[in-house]
Order: sequence, then structure tokens, then C-alpha cells
Amino acid sequence: MSQQTWLTQEAYDQLRGELDHLTGTGRVEIANKIEAAREEGDLKENGGYHAAKEEQGKMESRIRQLTDLLRDARVGEAPQFNGAAGPGTVVEVRFAGDDDDIEKFLIGSREDHSTSLDVYSAQSPLGGAVTGHKAGDTVTYNLPNGRPATVRIVAVEPYSH
Repeated sequence: MSQQTWLTQEAYDQLRGELDHLTGTGRVEIANKIEAAREEGDLKENGGYHAAKEEQGKMESRIRQLTDLLRDARVGEAPQFNGAAGPGTVVEVRFAGDDDDIEKFLIGSREDHSTSLDVYSAQSPLGGAVTGHKAGDTVTYNLPNGRPATVRIVAVEPYSH
């Protein structure tokens, strides 16, 4: 089951352009590299051939990633704001034990480079933990290393650029 991701129109257009390039000229370029390397002879010891095949695998993986992301993306204005953190909102949190430091971030796609804010996906540990919660709520979640972390949500507002 895929997760819907919110993207700005700018981010969507940039990712769509990347996908169009990869599926068009990108595939042609890599096929030409593979063919040129293949013509050099023995494939077992042909470093250029193996490098081109590896590059092709990475490119096809990126094509699948972009295709899935863009297929399920919600593009344009942020979802209707109800005061709760979620995709398309800017969240300010304070980590337990660190009263002086407030972290401010956008819940969206990590592929979205149209903002200077840090971006966390709603599927990330922190993004998922605060999703659905409002300012004043305290949330505990597990870090990637398995240790718990607690944050207090200071503010939630809709994203506007």
C-alpha cells in the first residue's frame, strides 16, 4: 500500500522533468554506453560494461521511485488545515530536556527542494509521530536506533511559500 505525499507544484514539476529525462534521453544514453562497452570484447573483465550496467540499475530504481511518488502525490495547495500536524504543515517542536532549542520543519516529501525548511515525510519517525497532533501535545516516538524521543509540539501552521 502506498502513502500519498503532498508536493508543491514547483517540486512536482521538477520531479516530473527528472522522470521525463530519465525515461527518455537517460535510457537512450545508458543503452548506448552499454552497447559501446559490449563492443570492447570480453564482458567478464570489462569494467566499463559493468559500470554502465550498475548505472542502468540505479537509474531504473530512480525511475520506479519517481513513478510511484508522482502517481500518488497530492499537488498544489496544502490539505485543509484543521490545526493538526500533517502533510503540508509547518511544525515547531521542542525536544524533552532541551528547552532552548526549537526545531521547525515541513511535513512533506523529502524530494521537495522548493523550501529552505527541513522536510520530514509523514512516514518518517518524527513526521509520523506528530501527524494528527496539535500545538501543546507531547508525543513520544522511537528513533531509528530504537531509543525513545519525546517532543512537545509548540506550533502547527499551514505551509505557505
